[in-house]
Amino acid sequence: MATTKFLKARVYSHLDNEGVRMQRIDRHPQPVARLCFQLEWLKPVLGSLMLSCCLLPSFAAAQESSPMRVYVGTYTRGDSQGIYTFTLDMKTGKPSEPKLAAELANPSFVAISPDHQFLYCVNEVSDLPGPRGEKVGGVTSFKIDSDSGDLTKLNNQLSGGAGPCHLVVDSTGRCLVVANYGGGSVASLPIFEDGSLDEITSFIRHIGSSVNPRRQEAPHAHSANIDANNQRVVVADLGLDKLLVYQLNPETGTLSPNSPHSVSTQPGDGPRHFCFHPNGKFAYSNNELSSSLTAYSYDPESGELSPLMTKSTLPGNREFEGNSTAETLVHPSGKFVYVSNRGHNSIAGFRIDDDGTIEPIGHTSTEGEIPRNFGIDPTGTFLLAANQNSDTIVVFRINQKDGSLEPTGNVVNVPTPVCVRMIPID
Repeated sequence: MATTKFLKARVYSHLDNEGVRMQRIDRHPQPVARLCFQLEWLKPVLGSLMLSCCLLPSFAAAQESSPMRVYVGTYTRGDSQGIYTFTLDMKTGKPSEPKLAAELANPSFVAISPDHQFLYCVNEVSDLPGPRGEKVGGVTSFKIDSDSGDLTKLNNQLSGGAGPCHLVVDSTGRCLVVANYGGGSVASLPIFEDGSLDEITSFIRHIGSSVNPRRQEAPHAHSANIDANNQRVVVADLGLDKLLVYQLNPETGTLSPNSPHSVSTQPGDGPRHFCFHPNGKFAYSNNELSSSLTAYSYDPESGELSPLMTKSTLPGNREFEGNSTAETLVHPSGKFVYVSNRGHNSIAGFRIDDDGTIEPIGHTSTEGEIPRNFGIDPTGTFLLAANQNSDTIVVFRINQKDGSLEPTGNVVNVPTPVCVRMIPID
């Protein structure tokens, strides 16, 4: 039974001063339910603080020896049937045989709740009937079976725009934010206590274009990431050459434009995936169209992003015809950041200096074609590269001293893998 009930929605639309059309639905919880909601979302926060202060050493040791549960989002236009799962031995990097965890269409990107009880995925389609007659995609929620790893579907909701390609769950586990590539929009959905999704409470459609007539003819929101304070969301829009910043209200599950609202990349960069540094003061965004990585400083108080420097993701800063970047992830230690190159078929590694700037540390072949995304386990021991066109996930051990990637010889066969996410098995 869902604890949060909402009163009648209030809908309004406007263009903000940076040309972003916003349609927002404010749905305020009833007083008693609001108090319950507040107390509920405080639980994981207080639990995390206690864990950090009292139990972190033993927890880390347990993670290092306990296997990881791996979930893989895929495209189902070929042999894939949905989301797959397998376990990863944390001593050897050896995977188990993968199995189908849930069957559904194009669950390309997945996200897991902070308490590891629920999994969410996009349905990267553009054929679901929207409320205004338009065609949109969807988002689906699942309950995770902690013993088997199987997924039980809870419900699904519309994503508000076409082609949803990325999503994130806030640190309280009470709100989900999804980026719609085809629709050039971002939406937020509250999460009920049972893990199921409520309908959209905020929907923001971007407007505009940039210099590349083929890829930037319109907005294309490509990722959404929440800062360490759980107060703001950064949305990378490839079509606008902008990182847009929104304020997040986890209690109501709503978004509103931040001030300052955005930072622009170089024309034609095409920002794709974005990642915050663990210290919350730096951030990194790969630029898909220019094969580069930009480092930013981040002010948690204002939400302002300031570019520090940009480096090529290709060896010797040379061009590689047909290359484009895909994923960006910072190592849990905060010492390294990695980017996948599709075409060059490599993972580019960078050392992060104390001031947030970056220096290349080398390139590692992913031993396959089109590494769309990759995952790093929570302990920072292994990196798993998903080769979309080779139907393989290749396991690399991360050198903790210099950040280099060392092949383990372990390969998992999963059809059309896109996204890799891992949680420890208790």
